[in-house]
Amino acid sequence: MRNKENHSLLIKGGQLIDPTARINAPMDVLLRDRRVAEIAPTNKIRGGADEKFDARGLIVAPGFIDLHVHLREPGQSYKESIATGTAAAATGGFTSVCCMPNTHPVVDSPDWVTWLQAPERGAVVNVFPIAAATKASKGATLTDFRALQHAGAVAVTDDGKPILGDAVMREALRLAAELNFPVIQHAEDTRMTEHCSMNDGPTAFRLGLRGMKAEAEASIVERDVLLAQQFTGARLHVAHLSTAEALKAVRRGKRSKARVTCEVTPHHFTLVDSDIRDYDTNFKMNPPLRSASDREALLVALADGTVDAIATDHAPHASHEKLVEFERAAFGITGLETALGLAITRLHREHKIPLTRIVELFTAGPARVIDLRGRGTLARGSHADVTILDPKKRWTFEAAKSRSKSRNTPFDGWQLTGKAVATIVGGRVVYRTG
Repeated sequence: MRNKENHSLLIKGGQLIDPTARINAPMDVLLRDRRVAEIAPTNKIRGGADEKFDARGLIVAPGFIDLHVHLREPGQSYKESIATGTAAAATGGFTSVCCMPNTHPVVDSPDWVTWLQAPERGAVVNVFPIAAATKASKGATLTDFRALQHAGAVAVTDDGKPILGDAVMREALRLAAELNFPVIQHAEDTRMTEHCSMNDGPTAFRLGLRGMKAEAEASIVERDVLLAQQFTGARLHVAHLSTAEALKAVRRGKRSKARVTCEVTPHHFTLVDSDIRDYDTNFKMNPPLRSASDREALLVALADGTVDAIATDHAPHASHEKLVEFERAAFGITGLETALGLAITRLHREHKIPLTRIVELFTAGPARVIDLRGRGTLARGSHADVTILDPKKRWTFEAAKSRSKSRNTPFDGWQLTGKAVATIVGGRVVYRTG
């Protein structure tokens, strides 16, 4: 029997889009020994392969990377597990996911970082842990960044909560700059959002719900950008950016040459707060759905290069955590299986953002944010992680058939265009339609 490390796969006849390599052309791709062995014009690769994939009429892209996923382990496997969450990721075309640390217990030690990466977890795709920035994510005492990084963490964050204290955030950025380690911020001044459950605006007024002001997000981003400018090499990443005002602060940071990056979720570039009707808790997330003008600003930034990545903020919840009053319901929705379809349907078909840019937002962009070298590209020698997609495929998302354990999505029954037809991790097909 052939050693699986020597397995080879030839992907033939597809349109290769690799933004890093500046390739958008018909190419064949040969994968061998878990690496990209060769790319060449169609029918120019000589020699055989153990397996062939006919990609005619399809786009071949570097493996998609999701910077922001909640896999709920350890401690919350009734919502999701690493096995089920990564299966959903593969179905959505993602070959790598970065998992958030707000679990029970919080991932704030090297031992838990190691635990997340163990083969026993049953991951279908690559899992890159993001560790807590402060102990138990309480915002007071910083974790051991160096030890966490050595254990395999790719960044730190207290996601779900902000790093609110100025001195704590300043020290986090200073220490992380020494290690070339990204600090990811959940930008929310919780002193301004207590007991709030949606965006502040006419819809919140009509529904009688307390609203989160855009300033609660923007003020934290503005502060963090200023702090990041104080330390050479500090890397600040703004998670799930949702407001026009916060976007202005990111633009200022980029103009000043600070290492500031940001991500936007599919639900924030697709939906707005006025879409919330009948107190449907599947529309409740944090940050909340914002105004139409905020969404328009995000669309511009996605097109012009200001936004670095599309990230799902996949946040599965059990039904009993959503089937309650809106103000009591858990924040968050699932997103791994709908992200690509929403991006092509909304960004490409409706707003004419080129497919090359959309691929960049799922590949090269996130790889740069957390410095995943050898990923986000299909250059020779890079990891053999590939997403093959059909940008014209029309399909309907059915939450009941999701690979995730949870069904909390506002997109159930939506008709979408664009779907992953195969996901390849380490040269092996881990998902294929049909």
